[in-house]
Amino acid sequence: MMYVSVRLLLPLVFVMMPLSTCSETGRSNCKNFQVTQTVLEGEALYFTHGSHSNPSKSNLTWYKNNTNLEPISSDKKERIHFYNSNLVFLDLLVKDSGFYTGWRTDSSEKCFNYNLLLKVLKASQRGNPDILYGEIDMPGINKRITCPQPVDDTCQKRGGTYSWYKNFSLIPGNQNVLWVYSATRENKDIYTCMCTWEYNQKLYNSSGSRELRVVEDMFTRLEIISPGLMELLKVVYEGQKLTLNCTVLCGQNEETECSAHWSSSDRVEDQGFKNKRYNTYTELTTGKTSKQTIATEILTIDTVTADDVHTNFTCTGRNIYTTESVYLRLKQGESIYPLAVTGACVIFFCLLAALLVKCFVIDLTLWFRPYIQLCSHPKDARFYDAYVVYQTQFMDKDTEDMLSQFLNHVLPNVLEEKCGYRLFIHGRDDIPGQDRVEMVEDNINKSRRLMVILSPDLGSRNESTDQSLACFNSGIPGVEWHDWQVVLHHALVQRELNVILIQLGGAEPSGYTHLPISLQHLIRKTAPLRWSQEYRGAAAWNSRFWKKVRYLMPTIPSKKCQQVV
Repeated sequence: MMYVSVRLLLPLVFVMMPLSTCSETGRSNCKNFQVTQTVLEGEALYFTHGSHSNPSKSNLTWYKNNTNLEPISSDKKERIHFYNSNLVFLDLLVKDSGFYTGWRTDSSEKCFNYNLLLKVLKASQRGNPDILYGEIDMPGINKRITCPQPVDDTCQKRGGTYSWYKNFSLIPGNQNVLWVYSATRENKDIYTCMCTWEYNQKLYNSSGSRELRVVEDMFTRLEIISPGLMELLKVVYEGQKLTLNCTVLCGQNEETECSAHWSSSDRVEDQGFKNKRYNTYTELTTGKTSKQTIATEILTIDTVTADDVHTNFTCTGRNIYTTESVYLRLKQGESIYPLAVTGACVIFFCLLAALLVKCFVIDLTLWFRPYIQLCSHPKDARFYDAYVVYQTQFMDKDTEDMLSQFLNHVLPNVLEEKCGYRLFIHGRDDIPGQDRVEMVEDNINKSRRLMVILSPDLGSRNESTDQSLACFNSGIPGVEWHDWQVVLHHALVQRELNVILIQLGGAEPSGYTHLPISLQHLIRKTAPLRWSQEYRGAAAWNSRFWKKVRYLMPTIPSKKCQQVV
């Protein structure tokens, strides 16, 4: 603003001075010429006032018109002087900046003012926009760069030589015109025309620079990438953090004239987006291969409020030729809390249902069994539902009484009388005089389950393992160990029988290490069900123990299967 004001006041100052001078000669009006010139420190300036009259016949006097009028010498030995009405500056200094005025009258007594505003910049400011003589932005692939007029005039009048610089590096060229053929983006730069001229047997330099702009294969179609059509109505929730992208494809080689911008018609733009809740970030990228320029402005709302929901946001994209806009509106979303509570309840009830099913799977299975009309194994013609083996030797009186009570009363009463199963129990169902081996083999083949009764005192004495194995037979005193091998062969090798293990009383302190290895394997696969006559409901068919036994028994008793078949 200061420079503009000086420029506006300068003509008034220059007018006032020549008017007084002209009045001395009887002239009331003077014609004014004004020029502004920017040069670099250390160079020279040969300023011509532009009059076409013969300078030798012109009465021209120069002054430095700063605070006081300072006459300028015509002595050529002075660093600043005038010669043949031309103002000459040699080895310019920054302090030489200021206003210079030349006044003359011609033969017809006409009055002329020549006003020069001189700016001298430091040499380090070479390339400053103030010193450039415009841009070269001509169409076509071949670019013509002309030497700036003041420099060219000096060279022409002083018979100087030309040299050219690109980005202040010397390049070939010795004319006042420099041609750049098949220009590409790599040729875009600042070009300086340097004139070297002689004065008083000494060489001086004057220079002027122009900027060359090269736009190759410009593609000017403007496209707003984001927000897209599906994003123009955005559902938000109060309190959330929101990020909005305004992304614009400006075309190819458009980085100097490409912008993306968020604005709002519902608030003062410069004030609204400077709110602490609003943050904007802008970036500009150009693809190395595609050379497409994309501008993005990211608007971040730290906390969405009700005011934001009722605000219309505008994404505006601009390139050198086109301006496009899209409008985005925020919509208040329904609260997610009811949905979250509903989801939590559904998950809770599913977990509860899974827990209940796991805990009551036995009860549910037994409850549905009466409604099954068809046998799960309609071709299973086996006669017995379970083949029962147990120990009879080396027992004390209490254990023997408990085993007898369980085998003769409790087991038949629950599984046979109440549940309808058919059991083969040694000592009760064997036929006197029948061959033992044949009986065991035959009845096992007729059974669908193998039920092993483990007595509490098994192996508690100091008998050897061989004695314990001999004791564990099919239930008949004196039966050979071969009979027990037949039972295990059907259960483990042929896999024809599912095994049900029942432990009478408590388990032994030594565990089950005294048992045959094959039986230990069965115990590891299936934990024994514990029964004690002291338990409440030990003989009740709907007790927890008997529900587990019934769950392991065949789904439909053999009696009903035979009826179905």
